[in-house]
Amino acid sequence: MATEVQAHITGTVWKILVQVGDAVTRDQTLVILESMKMEMPLEAPEDGRVASITTAEGASVDEGDVLLTLESP
Repeated sequence: MATEVQAHITGTVWKILVQVGDAVTRDQTLVILESMKMEMPLEAPEDGRVASITTAEGASVDEGDVLLTLESP
């Protein structure tokens, strides 16, 4: 089963810390968003493996946009 990881704020993708195929653990920081000069980490909601990344560093995102997808382990 896949889990979509969505942006929790409107902002810019400052840094992507994972790659497709990486194993991640719950609460691991996956992406850092920048909004109003503040860095906001986006964390994994559960353990899994990065199945796809649907954004890029420097991209503008809106709250609710899907940034990446995790597969259950």
